Amino acid sequence: MSGEEMRRGGGIAGLVGVSAVVLAAVLLLRYAVLEAGAFPADCKPLFADGPEGLCLVKWALVQAFMQQRLGWVSLALGVVAFASGRRPAAWAGWLSGIAGLVLYSFDYAAVGAMLSLLVLARNGAQARGGKEQSRGEPRDGLRVEGFR
Repeated sequence: MSGEEMRRGGGIAGLVGVSAVVLAAVLLLRYAVLEAGAFPADCKPLFADGPEGLCLVKWALVQAFMQQRLGWVSLALGVVAFASGRRPAAWAGWLSGIAGLVLYSFDYAAVGAMLSLLVLARNGAQARGGKEQSRGEPRDGLRVEGFR
């Protein structure tokens, strides 16, 4: 296995590994905490009433997916990453997209996650030397002959 193949596998393995950890944590949060009723049911309904302890944590979690806020965050980060090519924004968009897909914000989180993943994949290809990129016509990279 060449050094290039090892870097490529390491990047993909890192992406899969981090994604799996975040997915497991968010699934645990949803099914073992939120839907299992681990938070108190008698919390004060408004933040102005002064939530305390676990009620404050419950309020913050619920606010994250009310009106698909987590999905909007993922979408905004995905657009920023796609427009600028910034990997930190792409990572944040991808991971918040995974969380949004599990935590009830799937409409916008799916688009944000995909935009972010495109940036992560594109930057991975450029880091490998850009051998996949063509400098001529689009058909040149595919090695397709045109009609003459």
